[in-house]
Amino acid sequence: MTAYDPDDEPAEEYASPPCLMHLVEPASGRIGPIGDRRQWADVKRWRKSERERLIASRLAIPAEDRRRHAGRIAEALDRLLDDVSGKVVTAYWPFRGEPDLLDWLDGLRARGATAALPVVVAAQAPLVFRCWQRGAALTPGVWNIPVPADGEVVAPDIVIAPLVGFDPACYRLGHGGGFFDRTLASLARRPRVFGVGYAKLALRTIYPQPHDIPMDAIVTEEGAVARRSS
Repeated sequence: MTAYDPDDEPAEEYASPPCLMHLVEPASGRIGPIGDRRQWADVKRWRKSERERLIASRLAIPAEDRRRHAGRIAEALDRLLDDVSGKVVTAYWPFRGEPDLLDWLDGLRARGATAALPVVVAAQAPLVFRCWQRGAALTPGVWNIPVPADGEVVAPDIVIAPLVGFDPACYRLGHGGGFFDRTLASLARRPRVFGVGYAKLALRTIYPQPHDIPMDAIVTEEGAVARRSS
């Protein structure tokens, strides 16, 4: 599998971050019309800079605090999801300080759910989701993240997506590969989608673009914030 660069951003360099708040539509949280390629390049550059800052902030959280936060996130997810019997729930293998929800995900099988993990099949292709349980055979995937080697491919009912940052409109800033947005846009039936991360990763906005898909809720150690209906 070909490695994929999470920072697939333009090479332009500028002296300071752009100020783009004047482009944001207050009601939707989306960025307004972009007049030229330079403005779009500024958004991409800002996102790349914020990713670096937020990932460093996430990695600086002590391991014990991350474990405690992950437990609280799992409790909040349980309250949101309620009965998962017969549902396919997909989460993720934790990467660079993300909340570790693997024990929680594996435990859902005892409640009648099918647990799954996402697998990158190509740089510009949607993810596929393979069944997973503790002890299953794994293989290195993109960025050397372990993925199921041979689990059954399933269609998710509930997607738990890790985030680098998030905003009040429940838009998620990811690692830059666009995998989750591309996947959600390709699914015939939209699953329930929850972004998970730490409260300190909150942003005023991620300057969402037309391809950005909002989460149904953002879940942190401080609880869940649901997306407002438009």
